[in-house]
Amino acid sequence: MANQPTLSNWLSIAALGLIWGGTFMVVAIALEGYGPFTVACARTSLGAAALLILMWVMGSPLPAFTPRMLKYLLAIGILNTAVPFALLSWGQQFVPSAFAGISMAALPLFVLPLAHVFTDEKLSLRNTIGVVLGFIGAVVLIGPSVLRIGTGMEPLGQIACVAAAISYAVSSIMTRRCPPIDPTTMAALLLTVGAATLIPAMLWIEGVPTLGGSRATWAILFLGFIPTALAALIRVATIRSAGAVFMTLVNYQVPLWSVIFGVLILNEVLPLRFFAALGLILTGLAISQWGSLRRLLTRNT
Repeated sequence: MANQPTLSNWLSIAALGLIWGGTFMVVAIALEGYGPFTVACARTSLGAAALLILMWVMGSPLPAFTPRMLKYLLAIGILNTAVPFALLSWGQQFVPSAFAGISMAALPLFVLPLAHVFTDEKLSLRNTIGVVLGFIGAVVLIGPSVLRIGTGMEPLGQIACVAAAISYAVSSIMTRRCPPIDPTTMAALLLTVGAATLIPAMLWIEGVPTLGGSRATWAILFLGFIPTALAALIRVATIRSAGAVFMTLVNYQVPLWSVIFGVLILNEVLPLRFFAALGLILTGLAISQWGSLRRLLTRNT
């Protein structure tokens, strides 16, 4: 059983919310000098290199590479890194960074119905109400632009961001079913699979990258080492210390920070429906996770 969260755990949760919430803004900056597949590939490759070194330093054990383990690592690596990183980078060419952040808030709500079908975690009435509210929020987020597909790239960019959340959700279910493996090793191997997938895709679509501006280059370095590698380490340490339920508190922070950074730093002008969607999604998230949140709050009183 996880210990009661310490001040260090609370600071870790705050740091993760800030880091992951700011990722979408940093991706937008990286896209100023590099193509979307180059951004996704560089982020994945740098993160993989950092975690492989960390894995070696920590002496993290390698798993037994059985056919079943290899199947899960390949599938999760593609669906948890290569596909969503590429979709988000491509989609953010056409939508505000805040849109990508809000769409990620719906991730836990996509996980619940998938878990109901593919695992023994069945939806309760409360979960179902939360999921329905969250999906209404996702529809409000995309808004009437979905009816304009074929008349511009913005609707496709929006769909790409939501599809990235669905890809994360599918990989989350597969991760629960994956054979036991050291968390640091798993994070390193998944990023390695993602890099191996994205490198040929980048070379085929965008060619060998040339050095962009310094601002975009620093953004790519930040993406590889901070939200990808460092955040993975903080996440593992926090879950081991305070538990997975405590980690769900990050879900409420990420979209809020993405909106704050988008508006204040990138000067994004957001329609009112973005804020309505954010409210619906966060409310649905709170309803669906109320049991976990209540246990967490009870444990801390």
